[in-house]
Amino acid sequence: MLRGVDLTLQEKSLVRVEGANGSGKSTLLRLIAGIDVPSAGRITGRPRCAYVPERFPAAMPMTVLDYLVRMGRIHGLGRSTARERAREWLERFGADAYARTPLSELSKGSSQKVVVSQALMVGAELLVLDEAWTGLEPAARTMLDRAVAALVTDGSTVVFVDHDPGRLAGAADATYRVEDGGVRDVTGQEPQRRGAPASGPRVRVEAEAPPGVVLPEGLPGSPQVRHTGEDTTVLTVPVAYSDALLRGLLAGYWHIRSVVREEQPR
Repeated sequence: MLRGVDLTLQEKSLVRVEGANGSGKSTLLRLIAGIDVPSAGRITGRPRCAYVPERFPAAMPMTVLDYLVRMGRIHGLGRSTARERAREWLERFGADAYARTPLSELSKGSSQKVVVSQALMVGAELLVLDEAWTGLEPAARTMLDRAVAALVTDGSTVVFVDHDPGRLAGAADATYRVEDGGVRDVTGQEPQRRGAPASGPRVRVEAEAPPGVVLPEGLPGSPQVRHTGEDTTVLTVPVAYSDALLRGLLAGYWHIRSVVREEQPR
């Protein structure tokens, strides 16, 4: 049971929640998402929210596409828009072949792609992910990493739990630990907090600035920056933020010379 929780989520932020099994992480996420209500106290200012539960009830009597369209309608999307976005996200996760498959016939990995798609397709201001990467193959996990980074870059808040301590390493704006029935801010104690070198693979982008243009502040992924010439800059970010960083540079008319993936030095 959680007690005395006082937590404020900032806009446009990535928030990691940690804790031992059974500590109350899922309870906290369900409260944040509005699935559960607190027995005391109150939650205020919750924006439009999408939620990926720890366990997906895949036995619902409908096909994948019917389920996604229904979820989109619940979130206020028109039927044609919901159908279009559902197909788009199924394709991104390599699950478009299952559109007409009953939910009950899906494997664990395929059903996880569906439940993640229903959360991503609605463009929520608050996205809550409870072990959303579990069951996904590496390519789908990378896709989810990038989708999370893009959402935060575009202004959403994402709260997540994942058993992998390296998940989105170096990208979180805040980290909270659930223990002894409470929630503790451990952001300042986190060795891989945002802006620090991440422990996982990164992408190095070499870019050339237009005449008279300086590097904008607040680029996605808090890149490490190194100037190698009068107009040339090398920026390094976690892999998840590479797409968002490239979009930010291209929007400022920067010329991209090279994009190279780097593994962490041993």
